[in-house]
Amino acid sequence: MILNMKPITHDQLINEVLHHTQTDPHKRASGLSDFILGAQDGLVNVLGVVLGIAAATNDARIVLVAGLATTFAESISMGAVAYTTTLADADLYQSEQEREYRHLIEAPNLEIKEIRDIYQSKGFEGELLERIVETITANRDVWVAVMMAEEHQLAPIDRQSAIRAALLVGFSAVVGSLVPLFPFVFWSVSTSMWLSVLVTALMLFGIGAYKARVTVGKPLKSGFEMALIGTISALAGYLVGYLLKVPPVP
Repeated sequence: MILNMKPITHDQLINEVLHHTQTDPHKRASGLSDFILGAQDGLVNVLGVVLGIAAATNDARIVLVAGLATTFAESISMGAVAYTTTLADADLYQSEQEREYRHLIEAPNLEIKEIRDIYQSKGFEGELLERIVETITANRDVWVAVMMAEEHQLAPIDRQSAIRAALLVGFSAVVGSLVPLFPFVFWSVSTSMWLSVLVTALMLFGIGAYKARVTVGKPLKSGFEMALIGTISALAGYLVGYLLKVPPVP
C-alpha cells in the first residue's frame, strides 16, 4: 500500500507522537522470555514435587524440606542452562560471522549473487536492485551483517547478556518455586495441597495473560492455557506420590 504523505498540522503531529510513544509504543527487547522460563519452571516443578511428597507422607516438614531443596537446586540448574545456552548462541554467531568474512575473500562472486537473490526475492529489480547490491557490497562489515541477518537469521549476542539471563532465570525460578510452598507454612497438608494448586494456577494464569499483553495473543486464552498445562503437569507428581504412599507408622 502506497501512503500519500500530506502536510499535517502541529496538533496532528503531537497526537501521532503521543500515539506512537504512549498509546501503542514499540516493545523493546527485554528479559520477558527468561522471566517466563524461570518462573513457569519453578512453579510447575516445585508444585509437582510438593504434591507428590504431600500425598506420599502427609508431613508438612518433609514437604517444605523437599520443596526448598528442589527450589534452590532448580534455580541454580536453570540459571546455568540459561548461561551456557546464551554463550552457545554467541559462539554460533561469531563462528558464522567469521565464516562469512572468509567467504567474501574466497567466493566473492557467489556472495554478491546471494545478496542479489535476497533482495530480488523482496521485490526489488532492475537498476534499483543493482544499486542496493552495490551499496551493501561496498562495505565488508555491512555486507557480512546483512548476510548474518538475512541468510542465517542470526542476531549479534552480547556475551554479558549470558550473565543477565542466568541471574534473571535463576531469580524468577526461586520466586516461582516459593509460591507453591507458601501454604504449607501456615495450614495443614490437606488444606495446603488445594491452596498450593490454586495459587500456582493463578500465578500461571497471570504470567500467560501478561505475556499475551506485551506480545501477541488473547490474554484470557493465553492465561487459561498456561494455567491448565502447568497444573496438569504438576498433578502428575501428586499421582506418583499417591500411588507410592508411605504407609503410616503403627
